[in-house]
Amino acid sequence: MPSSLPPRAAEALARDKVIDVTTTGARTGQPRRTEIWFHRVDDRIFITGGPGKRDWYANLLADPSFTFHLKESHKVDLPARAIPITDPAERRRVTARIVGPDYDGDKFEARIKGSPLVEVVFD
Repeated sequence: MPSSLPPRAAEALARDKVIDVTTTGARTGQPRRTEIWFHRVDDRIFITGGPGKRDWYANLLADPSFTFHLKESHKVDLPARAIPITDPAERRRVTARIVGPDYDGDKFEARIKGSPLVEVVFD
């Protein structure tokens, strides 16, 4: 994580889990705010979801710039950019760290193949 983040943001990223993201609608161009969990893996921040289509992901593919709203321990809005994780080996590595060792077999394979996964880079 960049050291240029405000101290309150760095604290929240170290302990919180639930955020909102504001994306730009892929078809409408209108702002769309969605509550979601974020995950820390090796000092990197990721957003994912269960297998299936997700509007927030479609929006980020169309326009990767978004706002990352911290809202638990501190309220801070951070401009960010989403980088889709498409490399199968990287998807497998990051997903395994997010879901843990008890999530394996067919469920794990379905998650790797069908779940959105983006790395968050703060502007």
